[in-house]
Amino acid sequence: MIFNLTNGLLLIFAYLMGSIPFGLLLTRAAGLGDIRSIGSGNIGATNVLRTGKKSIAFLTLLFDLLKGWCAVFIGQKYGIELWAAVLAVMGHMFPVWLKFRGGKGVATYAGALFGLSFPLGMQALLGWIAFLIIFGYSSLSALLVTILVPLSVWLWHYEGLLGTTIFLSALIWVKHYENIQRLLKGEEPKVGKRGTKPEQNTGTSSNRS
Repeated sequence: MIFNLTNGLLLIFAYLMGSIPFGLLLTRAAGLGDIRSIGSGNIGATNVLRTGKKSIAFLTLLFDLLKGWCAVFIGQKYGIELWAAVLAVMGHMFPVWLKFRGGKGVATYAGALFGLSFPLGMQALLGWIAFLIIFGYSSLSALLVTILVPLSVWLWHYEGLLGTTIFLSALIWVKHYENIQRLLKGEEPKVGKRGTKPEQNTGTSSNRS
């Protein structure tokens, strides 16, 4: 990528777009309070679903997907789509508005994949759904998909995407550290389990999804 002012501004825009905490904004607008005080304390669609409001959870998922897709779509016009994908996901994970304590980036990553390659995005989405049906854990489904995505890129020769998908998949594994610990202990809640307070809220960025 040739750096210039336009590209720099677009990458800042990609980060800011990714940093919009739709889960937090939508739950507050719906009168549900601060989503960070509910369930796992995460700001993603899985935790929003624990409020019992499926429509709000769906909108959270949709908007988080669109953040990644829009960043890539705009970046493609200037040949910086890979960087835009990375910045959008990192914006969701480390939003300046929430003191860099954001989500785990799974939906935004998926949206970016759809922008980079629709077939790859569909593979990721269908894989996540399949794993969710089998195991019932959103976090485990996401972790398994982030292994399959770089593997698919390598096997099917998606040009230029291997480094980006490995990097973003690794970031998601790091952000899921506490989920991995709970999965190993058998304490991870399944999708749809309702909660009224954070299950384990240490105040660190790894708690948000």
